[in-house]
Amino acid sequence: MSNLDLSFVTSAPDVAGLPPSPAEVAVIGRSNVGKSSLLNAVAGRRQLAHTSKTPGRTRLLNCFAVPSGATVVDLPGYGYAKVSAKDREAWQRRLHAYLRGRAPLVMTLALVDGEVGPTRLDVDMLAWMREQQVPFQVVATKHDKVRSSQRTRRRRDLAAGCGVEPGEVVWVSARTGTNIERLRGLVIGWLQTPGPG
Repeated sequence: MSNLDLSFVTSAPDVAGLPPSPAEVAVIGRSNVGKSSLLNAVAGRRQLAHTSKTPGRTRLLNCFAVPSGATVVDLPGYGYAKVSAKDREAWQRRLHAYLRGRAPLVMTLALVDGEVGPTRLDVDMLAWMREQQVPFQVVATKHDKVRSSQRTRRRRDLAAGCGVEPGEVVWVSARTGTNIERLRGLVIGWLQTPGPG
């Protein structure tokens, strides 16, 4: 399997601050879903994206690139309670503006916490992306935290909550490496797909 040779490019406050790209994959999810850990695992680098024990630390659009110029953008986590309503609304506007207006976007990795399942915020985000025809792939994180005896039911329930079939969800664990190579292969494929813009 090829490596995903990502390098940090920039942190932008909004979509206008991002560089041109032939194809882009975005990563979105609730605060504390493990976006940065997953990015590091997929790229095979520990410190590419900064992880934090404090949810809600990603407040900018963090852009990474592969040598071809194709890009991966780590979006601010949504649903973090310890910020003002005004800040939350501003983050949501930026997310929506990015997802609707970023021409090179070919796929959005919609991360859902596999341990707790989809929250109302996750369900609302997925419904909004369907409505806006934003392409997305549901990725369930923290596979290692779901007991093996509960995994079959959890896979079924999580998929149903997200409105997809169980086989359409990619279950991963950044800690144990479960399905990281599979997801890396998918991301590499998407980054080789010319963006609609």
